Amino acid sequence: MSWLDPDDDLDDEYEEFDESSIRTRPNPKANRPRTKRRPAHEDAEIGRVLGVDRGRYSVMVDEGGPDERVITTTRARELRRTPIVTGDRARVVGDTSGAEGTLARIVGTAERTSLLRRSADDTDQVERVIVANADQMLVVVAAADPEPRPRLVDRYLVAALDAGIRPLLVVTKTDLADPASFLSHFDGLDLRVFTSARGEMPTDAIGAELVGHSTVFVGHSGVGKSTLVNALVPSAGRATGHVNQVTGRGRHTSSSTVSLRYESATGTGWVIDTPGVRSFGLGHVEPANILAAFTELAAIAEDCPRGCTHLVDAPDCALIEAAQRGDLGPAELARLDSLQRLLQTFADKADSRDAK
Repeated sequence: MSWLDPDDDLDDEYEEFDESSIRTRPNPKANRPRTKRRPAHEDAEIGRVLGVDRGRYSVMVDEGGPDERVITTTRARELRRTPIVTGDRARVVGDTSGAEGTLARIVGTAERTSLLRRSADDTDQVERVIVANADQMLVVVAAADPEPRPRLVDRYLVAALDAGIRPLLVVTKTDLADPASFLSHFDGLDLRVFTSARGEMPTDAIGAELVGHSTVFVGHSGVGKSTLVNALVPSAGRATGHVNQVTGRGRHTSSSTVSLRYESATGTGWVIDTPGVRSFGLGHVEPANILAAFTELAAIAEDCPRGCTHLVDAPDCALIEAAQRGDLGPAELARLDSLQRLLQTFADKADSRDAK
């Protein structure tokens, strides 16, 4: 119905303003229609994710600056399917004052330089992201109580080298057992090794390697990882446990991954403590990348035919031929056995997948 009088002579003149033909759909919620366009958040601050607890992220902003502070954040709805982990460089907006009761929002993350991952087992394609942007991994293993597991350490090394992370190794509880036999398993590797005993923890030597780096600490439960973290970062307060005398297994004491600042007279670095694990699946790693973790064997494998599997039945494999000629020492033979065990796992996984 027009707002003009139908008998008015000016009806024709104002006909173009008649809106009676326009139909609108009612909006019962009386809200604005959703749009796929998102704000650019050009005013976002960049911070380091220190830890995650029940959907809340602790983020340090202005790191090393005059206004350095730790704020509590949540993540934006559009990031609900995007994993945000300890070590990420997050873009945060909202109330970033860090005052009690305030809550900022993560709206994005910067490009990662590295990503350390694991799977539940070697056949599991679901990745568990452990930490982002670490450039070193310190593997902690005990000489005894619990017994050292060379195969588990091999897996740590493969995951580190696959992610482009430099591995380090510390053997604790050397007052209980001589670690020489265990360490011989890693002869020939470019691997910095530290040893630690009761009352003789090499915190200064290890600390020197932490300065200027983000180092993720990994290890089997009960090996003394949390004790080492507390010695390096006295304010950490990480819970410590003991080894079950019946099962020989350690108790999980660290339940979350957290970044802690290491400080010394020579500089600072970041210690990233992770929960202890009893398995470390490599389902996310490409088999071709595994050989790179065994540097001394990789050089020999350059003479292998194209597509060589390096398994025990591989024809014309340079590694197997070197072993048969006696060119490999005991340590290299042990490393070859570790390599073939890992590669066989992936071969079995491929066969199982093809059978389906």
